[in-house]
Amino acid sequence: MADGAATPPPRDERSVGELVFDVAEKSSSLVREEIELAKTEVSEKVGSLLRGSAVGVAAGVFAFLALILVMEGVAWLLAEEVFDGNAWPGFFVEAAVFLLIAAGAGFAAYRAVQAGSPPVPAQAIEEAKLTKATLESSAKAGGE
Repeated sequence: MADGAATPPPRDERSVGELVFDVAEKSSSLVREEIELAKTEVSEKVGSLLRGSAVGVAAGVFAFLALILVMEGVAWLLAEEVFDGNAWPGFFVEAAVFLLIAAGAGFAAYRAVQAGSPPVPAQAIEEAKLTKATLESSAKAGGE
């Protein structure tokens, strides 16, 4: 075979039962390895999510503290510029603004909860009804 033709691969002398057993064993090994890979990927992603969440919470805490200082400054600014040095009206004006914002947010939350309740999977139920109707009609057509 000097012309470069490939030689056929050596013939496997194992029985069909042995080959099936070998394929099943390798398949189960492959499935176990895929499961381990999935576990590793999920644990890495969860760790990343936890780290990101911790940094986000820290950022939120600092932003909240900064908001407190800003609102304190606004109250004193109102006291100086609008209320002739009386501090208490500035704080009450800010409290009223915050209560209006809270009322608006509460109303928006109430509307969102009302729109989403009760939490029923309406599309899945509708699809199940359609599937049931289709199966019943095909059963009737097959029985006639």
